[in-house]
Amino acid sequence: MGERPDGLWRDEDFARWYLRDGRPRISPAQLATVSVLLFLLGLSDRQAAEAVRCRIDFKYAMAMELDDPGFHRSVLADLRERLTQEDRADRLLDLALARLKEAGLVRERWWTGRSCTPPIPRRTAAGY
Repeated sequence: MGERPDGLWRDEDFARWYLRDGRPRISPAQLATVSVLLFLLGLSDRQAAEAVRCRIDFKYAMAMELDDPGFHRSVLADLRERLTQEDRADRLLDLALARLKEAGLVRERWWTGRSCTPPIPRRTAAGY
């Protein structure tokens, strides 16, 4: 998704999240992206913030300039707190999934109606 200029999220997707205290210096869409990388790679906030400063793959994924200084790790905790409000995390993931589908990177899964677990035997009148 780094090759697409709009990525998984756009800053407009977060507009209602920062009504009272203003948007952080770094793009909320970029913070969401680094949060996904943090989770996938098992990094701490400190490690993720350092990776944004030093690793070219993080800068590429976040569409940042190579000389961008990054951000303080505390903004990741702030984003997580905002994610816990009003089902925002679920809506953000749904939006990312919809955009991945639009880009042809994810397909709809069709279920056959069969379960992978064996059926539970029914009890008879005798209880067996």
